[in-house]
Amino acid sequence: MSDLITQLKAQIIETLNLEDMTPADIDAEAPLFGDDGLGLDSIDALELIVLLDKEYSIKLANPAEGQAVFHSVKSIADYITANRK
Repeated sequence: MSDLITQLKAQIIETLNLEDMTPADIDAEAPLFGDDGLGLDSIDALELIVLLDKEYSIKLANPAEGQAVFHSVKSIADYITANRK
């Protein structure tokens, strides 16, 4: 799981063009959205949805679950692990 988390951190940095960050800068348990975390917004959420589809062939079945799935890098990794084909 830690390999997946490290990989996700790198993919998030690349996908969202967070050029000044490294994977070590991202706390896997920290919120991705809001003032407490990375401060991502709804456009970033759409890019993360595309990332899940493109890299892991995972589509969110219910958009309402997106808030829980995209809470943190760890929650994304847990979702991928549970839903990977």
